[in-house]
Amino acid sequence: MAFDYKKEYKEFYMPKNKPSIVVIPKMNYLAVRGKGNPNEENGEYKNSIGFLYAIAFTIKMSYKGSHKIDGYFDYVVPPLEGFWWQNDSDEIDYTHKENFNFISLIRLPDFVKKSDFVWAVQEATKKKGVDFSKVEFLTYNEGTCVQCMHIGSYDNEPETVALMHDFMQLNGYELDVTENRYHHEIYLSDPRKCAVEKLKTVIRQPIRKIN
Repeated sequence: MAFDYKKEYKEFYMPKNKPSIVVIPKMNYLAVRGKGNPNEENGEYKNSIGFLYAIAFTIKMSYKGSHKIDGYFDYVVPPLEGFWWQNDSDEIDYTHKENFNFISLIRLPDFVKKSDFVWAVQEATKKKGVDFSKVEFLTYNEGTCVQCMHIGSYDNEPETVALMHDFMQLNGYELDVTENRYHHEIYLSDPRKCAVEKLKTVIRQPIRKIN
């Protein structure tokens, strides 16, 4: 049976719909950076998703070709994730989505090295005739965070974020969003196939102990 990161690391991907503190280890990702409203048709965000999945599945299916990755095992491609921020603000203003900056992400298995990523970009470019130069190999050490499962519309996320902020303050933490630490979302539902009120999104924010 294929290794499923969501099932094997439930503390990272399947939190309860109540805030909790979690320490996230260093992980490698496929990443695409961009700006703008994520709902815009043919916008940078929606295009980034296509880029990510093309490379993710090139790596997953590599065992069928001549490029053999050391330590490869069969796995389920992890869910789509995103880092989000707006310039000059620690908070997210959901009423001005046109001001979003983002990094779209898909986690890579630990056995995937930078050289395997480079091969996958070259292979996908050759097979699809598409420029995948926007995709990068990103290592991110997230550290201590508050997280919570949000169920429902993305537009209602501020309600869950408010609960997270109350929880972290009660436990002696403060928000630690910086140019290197981001508001983080993990998308467990496909909005094309799931009713809005049933969408599941892990919301995670970086925090630090109050001195």
